[in-house]
Amino acid sequence: MRTDHGGGVPDSTAFAQTLSSLKQEGSNILLVGQTSGTAHHAACERLLGDGEQPRRRVYVYTAGNESCGFTATAPTMEDSACIVTQSTDDGTGVHDGVPESIERTVVGNQLLASLGAEIIDAVAAYDDEFDLAPAELRLCFDSVTPLLRDHKSENVFRLLHMVTSRVREVDGMGHFHLPLARDSDYVHLLEPLFDAIVEVRDGEDGLEQRWDLRDRGTDTGWISL
Repeated sequence: MRTDHGGGVPDSTAFAQTLSSLKQEGSNILLVGQTSGTAHHAACERLLGDGEQPRRRVYVYTAGNESCGFTATAPTMEDSACIVTQSTDDGTGVHDGVPESIERTVVGNQLLASLGAEIIDAVAAYDDEFDLAPAELRLCFDSVTPLLRDHKSENVFRLLHMVTSRVREVDGMGHFHLPLARDSDYVHLLEPLFDAIVEVRDGEDGLEQRWDLRDRGTDTGWISL
């Protein structure tokens, strides 16, 4: 593990064990950092999981999402994917490049409760059908920023509390894009909901990430993404 500096940085074995624990117990990660979409995209791709195990992926797109730019890809024979999206300007909510084979649900932009209910239903449907194993469910939420811009922050908090709780109940892994600085007031407001805050950036030697594992009091320092 390559880090920049500082004491208290865990060795690679301890960090790997911590990540394994997050996968087994169910976890939610807040991805932050005012950087190019490239870093958010790379982190998103990793957190969605590789093809070694079956995955049930839920993609949540908010109106005017502006973070990772990750487009849902057609699932393999072993995988499943669905989309919950807020309406776009033309009312479709369908993003360019999304395969027609992926099931999608479009909700209006006014009521956060409708968005939350559809996400919960999508997770429940997968759990009923597959009896989800730890880390089998992967949820990408892109992004929180438009919600904070268009709704009261306490209502956004309630929505994310509902979604993160449901992800943990099925031992899934959710990640939520919020492309703001780590010391942003909004990040401080929302971080109690998350198991880790992961800051990403375009470093001098390539894309980098820094994990703040909240309950464990661990900060990895900057490491390669």
